[in-house]
Amino acid sequence: MAIAVVSTIGDNRRMHTFDDIEVSRPELAKSYLGLLAAQPGRPLALFAARRVGKTYFLDRDLTPAAQAAGLVAVYADVWLHKAAPLAAINHALEEALDDIVIPAGALGRLARTPVRKVGALGASLEVGDAPERRPLPGEPELRFDALAARLAARSGKQVLLMLDEIQSLGELRNGSDVIASLRAVLQKRRREIAAVFTGSSQDGLAAMMSAAGGPMYQFAQLIDFPALGVEYLQALAAHFSRVHRGRQLIVEDLQRVFAEIGFKPALMKDLVKAMSAEGLTDVDLALQRFRHDDRQLAGWRALLLSVQPFDRAVLLMIAQGQPPLGRETLARLAGVQGVKATVAKVRVSLDRLRKAGILSKPLAGGYAIEDRLFAGYLSEVELKQVV
Repeated sequence: MAIAVVSTIGDNRRMHTFDDIEVSRPELAKSYLGLLAAQPGRPLALFAARRVGKTYFLDRDLTPAAQAAGLVAVYADVWLHKAAPLAAINHALEEALDDIVIPAGALGRLARTPVRKVGALGASLEVGDAPERRPLPGEPELRFDALAARLAARSGKQVLLMLDEIQSLGELRNGSDVIASLRAVLQKRRREIAAVFTGSSQDGLAAMMSAAGGPMYQFAQLIDFPALGVEYLQALAAHFSRVHRGRQLIVEDLQRVFAEIGFKPALMKDLVKAMSAEGLTDVDLALQRFRHDDRQLAGWRALLLSVQPFDRAVLLMIAQGQPPLGRETLARLAGVQGVKATVAKVRVSLDRLRKAGILSKPLAGGYAIEDRLFAGYLSEVELKQVV
């Protein structure tokens, strides 16, 4: 299904800094809610690389759109507790339930405090506790089911559960069990809960949703989350012109560099802010300076040194366009600390790099370094410098 990307910029007359620029995509949020309504019980799984604005969209666009449509929006970052993701999800549900059960402010707290004795003109009346439901189960899986049901019942609304970085469930030792529990509850409560998943690992997300025989097989609808459009870059350029009268940024150049850095809006904004600080209009020069900034280089060097020497060599081969399992690559890797480079050893290395979030495996095949600027840095490094 084609989804239109509609971006709107806030009132420019009240804009004072680059950080005041915000992009809203209400139509995209409405289209996702429409898909959820049309297929009860089937979540949406949104894929996009890291730092392209998925979490911002969930918070600033999808949440208010859901609330306007009469839903209770609950956001949970699965990375909040990587070792026990259901605990992170349950924590988010408990907070949402508290917001409904316990009104804000002192008056709300007083209204919810059980009255044990009421006295009037010297007389008193004992009042018993109101009947309560049994305590929530301690087991995370059963607690998740109970919390979801209670939240929907107490609010009288459907719950929109937004789970960020869900592909990390597949990396757990008991990941299949957790995923199976998640699916079971969402199916059981399909009239009470709608769900949106996000993931920054395309192959990890696809493996979860498309692996035949897996608990999430064909359960969610996979959707590529669209990057911000030209409206965002036009807003940055317009504010630059307001700050620097008579100077302009060429939007087409901004578009090219935006694609080169992986469509990351915060990074693009930082780049334009740096240009504004120096009065530069050449975005290519600004990007070159950013790449060779001592602080940036120090960060990349530290990241490279954080992995094993053999893994560094594998990364360099990929950055320089060499197929990691090719014969020539294996021959070049053979000299790394006297290690015999085999296909099996390279596969283990690739797996480590993927789990570390440095490497990804696009569905089109091959391997890619997640951070394109880091990949550019690696392409200029010689093998002998890192092993």
